[in-house]
Amino acid sequence: MAGRSYFDASGAAYLAADPAAILGALAAHNLFALDPLQRAAWEYQITHLKTLAAALPDAHFFLEFSIPRMGRRADVVVLLDGIVFVLEYKVGSRDYHRHDLDQTLGYALDLKNFHETSHLRRIVPVLVATHATESKDQIEFAPDDVSSTVRTNAAQCLTVLQGISRMYSASPLDPTTWEAGRYKPTPTIIEAAQALYRGHDVQEISRNEAGVENLSETARHINKIIDDSKASGKKSICFITGVPGSGKTLAGLNIANQRMNAKNDEHAVFLSGNGPLVAVLREALKRDRLSQPRLPNQLKASALQEYKKASAFIQNIHHFRDESVMSTLPPIDRVVVFDEAQRAWDRAQASKFMRGKRGHLTFDMSEPEFLLSVMDRHTGWCTVICLVGGGQEINTGEAGIAEWMSALQNKFSHWDIHISEQITGLAYVEPDQLKNILRDPRTHVTSNLHLDVSIRSFRAERVSEFVGALVDGDNDSAKHILESLSAYPIVLTRSLPAAKDWLRKRRRGTERAGLLASSNALRLKPEGVFMKASIEPEKWFLAPANDVRSSDALEDAASEFDVQGLELDWTCVCWDANLRKTIEGWKGYNFTGSKWTHINDVRFVFLLNSYRVLLTRARQGMVIFVPKGDVTDVTRAPYLYDPVYEFLLAVGLPEMHAKMWR
Repeated sequence: MAGRSYFDASGAAYLAADPAAILGALAAHNLFALDPLQRAAWEYQITHLKTLAAALPDAHFFLEFSIPRMGRRADVVVLLDGIVFVLEYKVGSRDYHRHDLDQTLGYALDLKNFHETSHLRRIVPVLVATHATESKDQIEFAPDDVSSTVRTNAAQCLTVLQGISRMYSASPLDPTTWEAGRYKPTPTIIEAAQALYRGHDVQEISRNEAGVENLSETARHINKIIDDSKASGKKSICFITGVPGSGKTLAGLNIANQRMNAKNDEHAVFLSGNGPLVAVLREALKRDRLSQPRLPNQLKASALQEYKKASAFIQNIHHFRDESVMSTLPPIDRVVVFDEAQRAWDRAQASKFMRGKRGHLTFDMSEPEFLLSVMDRHTGWCTVICLVGGGQEINTGEAGIAEWMSALQNKFSHWDIHISEQITGLAYVEPDQLKNILRDPRTHVTSNLHLDVSIRSFRAERVSEFVGALVDGDNDSAKHILESLSAYPIVLTRSLPAAKDWLRKRRRGTERAGLLASSNALRLKPEGVFMKASIEPEKWFLAPANDVRSSDALEDAASEFDVQGLELDWTCVCWDANLRKTIEGWKGYNFTGSKWTHINDVRFVFLLNSYRVLLTRARQGMVIFVPKGDVTDVTRAPYLYDPVYEFLLAVGLPEMHAKMWR
């Protein structure tokens, strides 16, 4: 797609262009108020680029080049001698700040990973701190041919570009062909939420392959159900299923964002019982809004105002429930998306909580039954969308979707039900219950409500499949699937410092890395992993690396409860003796007091699912740390850990060696 930049020209044409005309082109594309600082920065860049163009007539310059996944624009992209240079100007700056270096590298990585015509080219990010002292960086290219960020001031910039191009020149790039290359981004759920909230369509922020086709078809099908329900005055419920990382939350956010139309009686809300996810997304939306340029005559928004708006769009399902208990009126929302519907509480857990914690002594319903009763208060139509991840129940009282189906069969026989063919898996519904659902004339079965392509990892869609086989004990399948994951590194180590160093060497630019461990991994404490210490999810996922509360600091480990529904680029999964490998298969243990106790009930299922969640959080690669144990500590004896490590080696995971992390 052409037109990604505000202005572009060859070096010779740029040199001949009127500076006022260039500034006019930049200003004409700018939707926001052109403040004096931006104008001054552009004027400086235009003048400085004239100097570069005079010496580089055959280069091609793109000003304000769009980086869709990040929702930002690189100041300048220069195509020179077959190399893609990404220039980020910091006009007036006398220092090379870490944030600016990461931002510039982030743009370069985005082009490398998601812009087709950049895949096979060397990409060099260049931070131009105009008034800084000269930096004599030695350029270093990673295996993907993206260099570390080169630091330069305005005076030395031309010399830097010429030196690199002489050393690494390649076959020429046609500017028109390069710019028109397809852009297929795979955003994190945080980036996706920000982009959707700004008004982008899901097709703009997802890869134009199976994943986006899957998401788009699901969105079209859901929107048709909503439109039909509205036209006929019916109540309907849809269950969207999918493999881990297939974009269920993204699909839900997209639908909620599209149907936020209060004027047409279509107010929509995204509800989740996942407290960390809600907190992180609200904070991310607030920060993104505050960072956006203002329209002409637009007042500056306050942090509180933006947080309130984000909180109206993304709500905690428990707050929604508690407010609905206090009133018999229908909610304002006609379209409600329930994220991770499999985590809704069964009757016993919901009643226990509402009676003991909320004082509602007569409450006697499961959470699905109550939530459906709240939406049933509407006169006329409404649509409920349940996002369901099979095999991800990780806490007591989480009933899967069986409770939703029971409530629909027993109490809400007038609701239409829309499910996918893939709901037949035992991870979703028990066989006898499924037979009753499929026989029900209200049930509509379609493949459009199942997302079967993982989009979390743009490097390897089969990671979730591999993890599933691993956790399910299917050794042969795990080994076979692993052979197809050559672009997605998974390595083993028995040294946590080595694992951390591996992460630090791989995390680049704006990518994020972090430590993960099971919530009951309590004997990792001697290794420096304290699972009883709570993280602050907003800080852990959003704070910069120099903040010790950040995931990138690699000081605090997050549990399955902290990260379910979210993701990082690189992870270290710390394996404790609560999940052990034996000749009979996996065995689960719980650490209480000063000893391990065997578990063989629903808690074991939750434990398996917790590792399933932890092992599917990384988008680009992970290291698995299995401690060596300690012969002097019976709670950490080596025989508790060695079989796990040997099993992971046996399925084909490589042992980390020095070259992997130095």
